[in-house]
Amino acid sequence: MSVQVTRLPSGLTVITDAMAELETASLGVFAGAGARSEGEKEHGLAHLLEHMAFKGTRTRDAKRIAEEIESAGGELNAATSGEQTAYYARVLKEDVGLGFDILADILTQSVFDADELAREKNVILQEISAVEDTPDDLVFDMFNQAAFPEQPLGRPILGTPETVMSFDRKAIQGYLDTHYRAGRMVVSAAGAVDHDRIVEEATRLFAHLPEGNGPEPTPAVYRGGEDVVETDHEQANVLIGFSGRSYKDVLSPALGIFTNLVGGGMSSRLFQEVREKRGLCYSIYAFQWGYADTGIFGISAGAGAEDLKDLVPVILDTVAAAASAPTEAEIARAKAQMKAGLLMALESSAMRAEQMARHMLIWGRPLPPAELIARIDAVTAEDVRKAGQTVLASPPTLAALGPVRKLPRLDKIRTHLAA
Repeated sequence: MSVQVTRLPSGLTVITDAMAELETASLGVFAGAGARSEGEKEHGLAHLLEHMAFKGTRTRDAKRIAEEIESAGGELNAATSGEQTAYYARVLKEDVGLGFDILADILTQSVFDADELAREKNVILQEISAVEDTPDDLVFDMFNQAAFPEQPLGRPILGTPETVMSFDRKAIQGYLDTHYRAGRMVVSAAGAVDHDRIVEEATRLFAHLPEGNGPEPTPAVYRGGEDVVETDHEQANVLIGFSGRSYKDVLSPALGIFTNLVGGGMSSRLFQEVREKRGLCYSIYAFQWGYADTGIFGISAGAGAEDLKDLVPVILDTVAAAASAPTEAEIARAKAQMKAGLLMALESSAMRAEQMARHMLIWGRPLPPAELIARIDAVTAEDVRKAGQTVLASPPTLAALGPVRKLPRLDKIRTHLAA
């Protein structure tokens, strides 16, 4: 890797990773503001801004934006998460200038046309309806709301039909001006790129970006809770969760290993015990999400109505057993999975650009692969036990959707954990 970093006087960070063997480049502009940066009346605004950025600027209408990038064989995309929003372009090496020009244009010159806004609101309403019609998506929204009640992290990123329809151009521009500030943004590029040229382009194209960092998001507090809804689906989607760790927490690498050995693959404890041995579900896996000041650990399972009564206690017992006595063999296997995933991601210029930008927003510096691997290798069995036991000591969260009449509820989960 040949990573170079330059911080412009405005506070904007430029980071590149030249991959000489490539003929293409992955470009991105990352803002350290996402759904949790929204006020109560702004629910869904970060995501709406991401959509509207592609709907016309002072120099390009929406059709021209699409035609210019696709005429060069490139592609544009964007994504909103809880803490960040990313705008991407992938282009041939000779079109790096075009890619960055379009990204800068949509982020600094968007007009948020009223007709385009009305159409895009309707698109997002359809997106919300699609989630509501997809149980394995909807249950995650329910899960977040139960874990972080009445907080930005607990609200669906898409917003609600009511909030989305309430937004106007002034609201979008206000959010943009408040949160998309130079000190909280990163220009990232990987592949066939030249650092000095990218710095020159960023200096020119983002010359009028507001300086400073903007407001900090509201602190999040994991609370735990329950949201269970009976429907007439054939399968139930069940999520059981606990408080996790911030990605800056010293136990974060250990929790990653614990998550992997509990439910990270076909050799994991949950897959072997719950699916392979007992046949209680079709799908099961564990996950952890880290944020700046909190985190969440969870288990997702899809099962038939008749298996729910047995499914939940088996999950709880399996996770508790792993937290009590993880073996050296499964810790080694989990470490190998994590390190392989890290190194495999480096083969993609898009993943490199994204990872570098996120490191800059979180840590203020790029973390070399060797350092990340060393963090994984340094985790001991005692660290893994501590991470698992700390998770299970927190209040549980339960979210479920489907034929859930026989599902043990939150009070029974608490009792089982205390036994």
